[in-house]
Amino acid sequence: MIKLVNDTINENDIDKLIEWLGTYPRLTKGPLTLEFEKKWCDWLGVDFTIFCNSGSSANLLMLWALIEAGRIKRDAKIVVPSVSWATDLSPVIQLGMTPILCDANLEDLSVDLTHLETIFKETNPDVLLLVSVLGLVPKMNKIVELCEEYGVILLEDTCESMGSTYDGKKLGTFGLMSSFSTYFGHHISTIEGGLVSTNDEELYEVLKCIRSHGWDRDSSKEYSTHLRNSWDTSDFDAFYTFYHAGFNLRSTDLQSFIGLGQIDKLDTISKKRNNNFKIYNELLSDFLPYIEDNGFISNFAYPVITKDRDRIIKKLQDANIEVRPMICGSMGTQPFYVKRYGKKELPNASVIDGYGFYIPNHPDLTRRQINKIVKIIKD
Repeated sequence: MIKLVNDTINENDIDKLIEWLGTYPRLTKGPLTLEFEKKWCDWLGVDFTIFCNSGSSANLLMLWALIEAGRIKRDAKIVVPSVSWATDLSPVIQLGMTPILCDANLEDLSVDLTHLETIFKETNPDVLLLVSVLGLVPKMNKIVELCEEYGVILLEDTCESMGSTYDGKKLGTFGLMSSFSTYFGHHISTIEGGLVSTNDEELYEVLKCIRSHGWDRDSSKEYSTHLRNSWDTSDFDAFYTFYHAGFNLRSTDLQSFIGLGQIDKLDTISKKRNNNFKIYNELLSDFLPYIEDNGFISNFAYPVITKDRDRIIKKLQDANIEVRPMICGSMGTQPFYVKRYGKKELPNASVIDGYGFYIPNHPDLTRRQINKIVKIIKD
C-alpha cells in the first residue's frame, strides 16, 4: 500500500523516548514545554509561542484571545475560507461570532481575491482566518495589503504548511497570530499537539492564561503582578484565581520531548515534500494549474482536480493507494453549517468539492511510487 501519510516519529525517536522515560521525568506540562516553545520560536522566527493539545485548539485559542484581550467583540464578523477545515469554522460558531465564507481560487486553493475584497467592502469584517491549503502558498502580498487597507486582523491557519514560504518569509509569520498542528502525519508529530505563534506580547500572555483555565501560573512576573494588583489578589488566593475565561488545552512534557527532536528534522522534511511536489507538478500540470511563484511549497499532500474524479479514485484505491476528498470541500455545504445558516454554494469551492481529491506526499514517498500514482491518474 502507498500510504497517504507516514509518521515522522521513527524507531530512533521511540528509543530516545524510552531512555528518557527511564529517568522518571515530569510528564505533564513543565520545563520541556518551555524549551520546545523556544526552539519553535527560533525555527519560525517569531517572539512568542504556546504549545497546546491540537491545531484545532490553536484556532480556538487565537479567536478567544482576541476577545479576552479586547481586540474584537463577541459579535465579531470572521471571514473563513470556504475550502478549509471544520475547526476553522467551528470555533467561530461556538464562540458566538458571525462566520462569512469566502470562495476559493482554483490555483492555490486559498481565498479568491476578488470575492475577498467584495466581502471586505460590503460586510466590514473584523478578522480573516486565512488557511494555506495543503501547504500551497497564497498570494500573501495582496492578502496582507487588503487586510491593512480595510482594517481586518489577519490570522493564519498554517497547520498544513510548516516550512512553506512566500518571498523568503515563512507562512505563519504574516498575521497577528498563526496556528500549527503537530498531529500524526503532519510535517512533524508530537502524537497530538498544536502551536500558536505571535509577536504580540499581550496576546501571548492572554494565550498562556486561557490555555490553562484562566489563571496566571504561566504568566510573566510583570503580567502576573499586573493581574494581581488589578484584582487585589493575594499570593495565596492566586492559586485559584481566574482572570480570563479559560480552557484546559495544555500539552505535556512527553509531547515536548518528542517535539524537540522533530524540529531538527523539519527542514529536511520540508525539502523532501517540496521535491515531491515539484515532480507531481511537472507530471500532473493538466490537473492543477499551480505556478510556483515567489514561494517554497512544503506540500502536505498533492491536490488533483478533474471531472473524471470518481473513476480515477477507484483505480487508485484498487491499486492500494490511499486518497482523500479535498479536505472539507465546500464548508457551506457541511451539515453543521447548513442547519444553522442554510446551504451556501460558492462557484470555485463547488468545483473543488465536486472534482477535487488529494494524493500522497510525505518524506518517505519514493520516485517509483510517484510514477505509479501519476501513471494511474493519467491512463
